[in-house]
Parts: sequence; C-alpha cells; structure tokens
Amino acid sequence: MKTASFATLAATFLLSVSMSAEEPKPAYPPARHDAQVDDYHGEKIADPFRWLEDDNSDETKAWVVAENQVTSAFLDAVAERPKIRERLTKLWNYERFSVPFERGGRYFFTRNSGLQNQRVLYYIDRHEAPPRVLFDPNTLSTDGTVSLAGYAVSDDGELLACGLSRAGSDWEDWHVREVATGIERDDLVEWVKFSGASWAKNGSGFFYSRFDAPRAGEEKKGVNEFQKLYFHKLGTKQVADTLIYERSDHADWGFNGGVSDDGRYLVIHVSKGTDTKNLTFYQDLADPAAKVVELIPEFDAAFSFIDNDGPRFFFETDLDAPRSRVTAIDIRKPERANWREIIPQAAEPLKGVSLVHRQFICSYLQDAHSLVRIMEWDGKAERARFVRNLELPGLGSAAGFGGRRGDVETFYSYTSFTVPGTIYRLDLTTGASEVFREPRVDFQPADYETKQVFFPSKDGTRIPMYITPKMGLALDGTAPVLLYGYGGFNISLEPTFSVTDLVWMEMGGVFAMPNLRGGGEYGIAWHEAGIKARKQNVFDDFIAAAEWLVENSYTTPQKLAIQGGSNGGLLVGACLTQRPELFGAALPAVGVLDMLRFHKFTIGWAWKSDYGSAENADDFRTLLAYSPLHRLKPGVRYPATLITTGDHDDRVVPAHSFKFAARLQECQPPDAPPVLIRIETNAGHGSGKPMTKIIDEKADQLAFLVRIFGLMWPGK
Repeated sequence: MKTASFATLAATFLLSVSMSAEEPKPAYPPARHDAQVDDYHGEKIADPFRWLEDDNSDETKAWVVAENQVTSAFLDAVAERPKIRERLTKLWNYERFSVPFERGGRYFFTRNSGLQNQRVLYYIDRHEAPPRVLFDPNTLSTDGTVSLAGYAVSDDGELLACGLSRAGSDWEDWHVREVATGIERDDLVEWVKFSGASWAKNGSGFFYSRFDAPRAGEEKKGVNEFQKLYFHKLGTKQVADTLIYERSDHADWGFNGGVSDDGRYLVIHVSKGTDTKNLTFYQDLADPAAKVVELIPEFDAAFSFIDNDGPRFFFETDLDAPRSRVTAIDIRKPERANWREIIPQAAEPLKGVSLVHRQFICSYLQDAHSLVRIMEWDGKAERARFVRNLELPGLGSAAGFGGRRGDVETFYSYTSFTVPGTIYRLDLTTGASEVFREPRVDFQPADYETKQVFFPSKDGTRIPMYITPKMGLALDGTAPVLLYGYGGFNISLEPTFSVTDLVWMEMGGVFAMPNLRGGGEYGIAWHEAGIKARKQNVFDDFIAAAEWLVENSYTTPQKLAIQGGSNGGLLVGACLTQRPELFGAALPAVGVLDMLRFHKFTIGWAWKSDYGSAENADDFRTLLAYSPLHRLKPGVRYPATLITTGDHDDRVVPAHSFKFAARLQECQPPDAPPVLIRIETNAGHGSGKPMTKIIDEKADQLAFLVRIFGLMWPGK
C-alpha cells in the first residue's frame, strides 16, 4: 500500500481498504412487511414498510430504539471517537457573529460565544460599545432545543418581534419584547411557518403569515396549505389579527409581506411551492381603504423587491434575463412597455441586490464564488453606473450588504473553506472595508489549500468542483475523500467554513464539493437543467465528480465517501443505488428518499417544481427510475451507509429515512458493509439544533468513516 505524504501526518496515518472481513456485522432489528401495494397509473408498487410512516406508533418507536442501539454499539467501538469529539469541541469553541443591521441608532446582531447551544441576540448603541444581551433562548430549555428562528426590530429600534422554534420544528410562535428594558409583552402569534415579520413604520404592529392550526396529532405530518397573510396589532389577541390576504382558490400559494423602507407600501411576495417564479402584489398603507393590487400577476419569472423611490419599485428579476438584472416599475404606469432596465444582465448570475446610500450593491457568482460590484445611481439616470468591484480576500462567499438609502455604511460577512465567517463594515462614502468582528479558531489556515477544477459530466457539460486538502497532498490515490453535494432548488453551493470538514482534513482527508446542475451557480438555465425529467443530470454530475477524483489519483472508490442533506440526501441515496461500486461510504442526512410519496407530508407538495409528482404519469416514470427507496435490490453490495435524521423533522419527515434504512438493511448481503441509521431525538431538519447535538452527530459521522476506512487518529 502506498503511503500518503500528508506532511506531519504521514508517519501516523494508516489507511485500509475497508473493515476487516472477519469483523462481525451488525444484527439489524427485524422490520415487519406490510402487504401494502399501490397502483400508480396501472403499475403495482409494493410499500412493505408503510407502517414506519407512523412515527407515533409503539411499533415504530420500538424499531427506532432498537436501530439506535445497534448504531450506538457500532460507534462505541471506535477508539478514535472520543478524540474526534474532543477536537470538534475545541475547534467549535470560537465566536460566531451574524451580519449586523441598524434600527433607531442601535445595531442588532447574533453571537454564539463558542459552545452555546443557541445563538444569542445582542445590540449595541455604537460600534465600539460593549454588546448587551437582548434575547437569549438558551435560558428557555435545559437541553438547548428552543431556538431563535427569526426576528425583526421596529423602525425606531424600540421593539423586537422574535420567532421561537422547539425541537427543530418549522413551526414557530412569535413574541414581542421591549429593547431597552427587556420586558416581554403579552403578544403571542402562533402557527407561523415559512414566514418572517415586518413592522409597520409607526411600530403599531407587524405583518406575518401563518397556516390554520393543524388538527391534534398532525403537527408533524399534516399538509401545510392555504397560508394567509395577517397584521398583528400590538396589545391584542391573535384572534383579532387583521387578515390582509388569502387565496382560497390556491392551496399552494404562499405569502411574504414586507413593508417598504419608507413605510408607504406593503409589498407581498407570492410564491407557489419552491418554484423560483413568483407574483408580486402591493398595498398602499397610506390609504386605510386601499385594496391589494396585483402588480405582477403571472408566474412567468422571478421578481425580488429591492427598494422603492416613491412609486418606482426596483426588482431583481430573471424575466428575459436568465442570469438576472435590475428593473424599475412605476406603479402609476405598470404596463411592461414602461418598465426600465436599471442594471443589465451580466456574464455572471446576479444573486442579490441592495440599495444603500444611492448605490446598488450587486452580488454575483463567478464560477461559484462571490463577486461584488458597486453601482452608483443618482435617482435620475436611466441606468446605474459601475463604480468598482469590492475587493475580497480570496475565493469565498460574501453576504449581507443590508441598509437603507440614507445610510453611509453597510456590513457584510466573508468566509471560505479555510476562513471562518468574518464580519466587515463597508464605508460607502470612502469605499473602505474594515473588520468589525473576527473569529479566532485553533488551526492554521496556511496549512490548507483550495483549488477549483472543472470536469466533464456524462453529457459533456463542464462542472466546477472545489477541492481542499492539506498543503502538499501527494496525488497517489491513498487519500480518503469526502465528496459533498446538493444540486437542487436553485440553491448555490459556495465556499464556506466547516469545523467538521476541517477535522476531516486534519485527519488527512480531502474535502471536495462540486457545483451540480439543479443549483443556481450559473443562473436559471443551470437550475432547470437539473429538475423533473432532467433530474438525472444532477446524479450524473455527482458521479462524474467521483470518477474524476479517482481518475486523477486523489483516492480510490474504497476510500471515497459521499455526503449530502435534504435534497442532498436524495442525491446520495440515488448515487449509492445507481453506482454502489463507486463509493466506499455514504452519509445521507434527512434525505428525500421515497420519491413516490414525498408530496403527501407537510410541505412536501411544494417540491413538485423541482421533482414533479407521481400523480402525473410521466413524472411517475421519471421518479420511479431514480427513487432511492425503490431502486434498492436484494443481493447488491451497497457501500457502508450511515443515515441520519431527526424524530421531529416536519419538513422531510423521518419516514423517508426509516423506510430507506429498513429496505437497505434487508437488501444488503450478509458479508457486505454495515447499514446504520442514527435517529436524533428532539431534533428536526437541522435548523436550531443545539450545539451539543451537532457535535455528537458530527463526531459520529466522522467516527463511522474512521472505522469504515480503517483510519487512525493522527494525534495532536
């Protein structure tokens, strides 16, 4: 076996092809077979583990306990696991900040001191002032499972509306607190999901969206339809809230209402599931009798409201511009012939725009890393004028840039695979950036390097991929590689700092992340090339990335692990079933794995824009061809697999992972690698998970790879 030259790790890092053949395999809990058979457009499909969809039944609960016991026993035997957890804990013990924003002369941001289970909301009165705690969710539960899911501050900076989530649920209840005193008022708004809050200019209340209260027992499974937009007046009960807008004829429409910075308009973003195309309505708040006006009434493009100059509304849109541009619409003359292009489409996709100090700050993606352009606009010119590119430290991700036209500053974050999120203040009068908050992490960034490569997919499409190893990696095929992907819903994967990936690299591993079709890295065409009937392109891209890593002597299939969560869990499930011989390990997390029934639970119906639905005959055939649950075949040797999910996941319900695990364990030959499932209690899809649970889960995933690949801890 060749020896990898991982600098100081070379002498201590031992790699083996797989677990010892003599090592006993786990004894999986028995899983009963139902006689359930469904008819899909004339084709009979068995669903023997349908009973696992009921996660409240005694039988399912017993199965969960038994599976967790098997997984714990397997991971408890990993001698390196305590060291991995210790190192993760040490590295994660660093300050993390959100991008601040200003209201009423106060600056608001969140901070985690390091190992706090949940982030804490702070405010300061001036840049150099010591921060004051405004809201600490860590005081609300002993296990850290109550999280701050969202917050909004009134225009004068005096009142806070904050949404709380429990056990990782998407359901939120919203409360109101006085900023200066910290006193919580009696206001309570419940059954909020997929919504923020937006204050009226005078602070009299806030706009929000909610669903009707679910029936008892359906909080986690009931289908979320008919969202409604309300106004909550301070000091009143929720039953008295004013209904602003609803559509009883469109169960799949969602509403997000935001008050314009001048306080004059309520701008309503109308979505249909996860489709990027949306409508835009508005209401004139200066007229108590004003009706909601349908400004953009057709679902033919994406429109994102930026700001307004009186009756002129500015939108980022991909209408006739697949990489997006900025358009002005005068609501007094709303016909499309009167629309004006303020910033034309560029070669790079436009991913976000803000208007601060009469400057459009435009965030683009250039081969999946940030490019920020400052465009000046005086309110009179037909088009904004390019001023400069914002200088960034390297190939990374910049985000933030909030503010209002009267502001002279904005804040943004910058991160990369080797740079933890640093917060900068940008002076818009001078163009100078300065560090506002900078975290300190116990590692040496210079010990690592990031490169970007491009490779052809199955159909010849050029796909980018980031690769980050320790400096001096020898390309002799001996390195273990963790290949991470997503590929869906127009979501772009950009460089970002991860403690887990850092520990993996410290152990001599390589982290690789391709930018698959289905994402938004190259605009709407890139996204649409990976949806519905073209979804196989996403899996082909990921498989091609794995093949490239092997062909270019980074690793071998036996030491190649794949990882992804949610839609990325689908990616991992599809690829491990299509090319099981190409991977040594798989880590699907909270995955969409039953593609014939995903639309029947909670918000699953909203994903039809990317997936289609088995209700349609053509979609059914496409879905069945790649559905991970349905592609599993007895006797096929699948890679070692650790499935992770949460028992309170009400977005991708845990039934996906339960059924997939039961079927994969049933199909895996007796002498094949282990198939395990780790089911976290009091946890959801991932958001709001306590730091203790995060560290435990990541330590278990790395320990699993250590045991499967036969790695030894290099020592610190």
